[in-house]
Amino acid sequence: MYYSHFGLKEPPFKITPNTEVFYTGGNRGAVLDALIYAINSGEGIVKVVGEVGSGKTMLCRMLQTMLPEKIESIYLANPSVAPEDVLHAIAFELQLKLPKNADRLKVMQVLQKHLLARHAAGKQVVIFVEEAQGMPLATLEEIRLLSNLETKHDKLLQIVLFGQPELDENLNQTNIRQLRERITHSFNLAPLQTKEIGEYLIFRLRAAGYFGPHLFSNAAISRIATSAEGLVRRVNILADKSLLAAFAENVYQVTPKHVQAAIADSEFGVEKAKQRSKQSQLLLWGILLALGLALGYAVSMWSQKHAVNQVQSEVAEKNVQSEAVKPSIEKNTNQTKTVVVTLAPTSTAITPATPSSVATANAQEDILTRRLNATSTWLASQAPTTVSIQLMGASSDEQLKADLINLSQKIELDNIYVYRTKVNNLPFLTVLYGSFNNRLEATQALINLPPEIQKNRPQLRTIAGVLQETK
Repeated sequence: MYYSHFGLKEPPFKITPNTEVFYTGGNRGAVLDALIYAINSGEGIVKVVGEVGSGKTMLCRMLQTMLPEKIESIYLANPSVAPEDVLHAIAFELQLKLPKNADRLKVMQVLQKHLLARHAAGKQVVIFVEEAQGMPLATLEEIRLLSNLETKHDKLLQIVLFGQPELDENLNQTNIRQLRERITHSFNLAPLQTKEIGEYLIFRLRAAGYFGPHLFSNAAISRIATSAEGLVRRVNILADKSLLAAFAENVYQVTPKHVQAAIADSEFGVEKAKQRSKQSQLLLWGILLALGLALGYAVSMWSQKHAVNQVQSEVAEKNVQSEAVKPSIEKNTNQTKTVVVTLAPTSTAITPATPSSVATANAQEDILTRRLNATSTWLASQAPTTVSIQLMGASSDEQLKADLINLSQKIELDNIYVYRTKVNNLPFLTVLYGSFNNRLEATQALINLPPEIQKNRPQLRTIAGVLQETK
């Protein structure tokens, strides 16, 4: 829409990773070079940590384009894969042919044979594990065991873990120390600084065909840097919307006003505004409470002092009138007057739910409850070697209810199963599909799933593994 207005040939700030516009600033280029060296050296496990939107996926894409031809790379992108299924997942990515109902030992033998053949052919295999912070520790440990596959001089499989900062927290646990000690190279994608964000913006503009002066004022760049917190994905979103706001005003430079409009239109901007508003309200209530307590204390102290002064005055006056008459003073106990600040409760009007909304809520509740109950019966009736397809997962009931309704429109609901488990000690719901006698049948069914479901990279699971996970 605004491309011709600014003399651009293409969109400059798409959030889809594009290796043709890889920004080497902010230490990204140095990290990429170090990763290439670490993978070429073939020693140990490599770890890359960065916040959501910091550019981890872009690094993966760049590695794929820049690694030598002798290095073959595969991706393991499903964080909830169980430990007993991770070898099958890797074998699937390598397109290895496995016997029906192959157990873990057999899969390991086939995998090692394949890696030895690739090594003999002068090839090296590297596996990129994405979203590693979401993987069960037992699965990470199973992956660590793969690093033991080696010849007399070389490792047969190189492993690179990509994850959010929670990955470091997981690796600090005592029961995973063997994996932590195998990590020979560790990299961190730090947020971009304000100066780097300015350089990044003009770099992307130039790559899109722009030749004029910087479209973003220094104040606008600072505003973007503050709101985006240095995260590349947020920078792209704000920059794109800021250009659109400037185009709507028919001007040729982005100012803080345009950036503010972009922030207001962004989900993370709205969320941060809500957090700031909540913090401000809490601060205001804290100040009011402190003032109320201070006022009550001041009134109490004044009352006590006034009572004491009054008694002393009365005693002095009676002593002057007559020394023979002993003053009879009724001693008053010190009474403290306390001022209590009472906050009137805010009345909240409750709007009755419409019949249609109640029906929808009940339908969502019913679909999850029905599938959970059906799954319990189903698991109890299946043989341990039965194979199912893991479609997806969710961390909340509300999210999964909507997902189940969506899935039921694409595949038969009676073959969808849901069970509760934990990921990183947090409640999690996993969705399975179908019951198959062996992995060959399950793989064929997986291939026939609708494309929109296959985008989630479904994995094969055994009932034995599911039962172990639900303990």
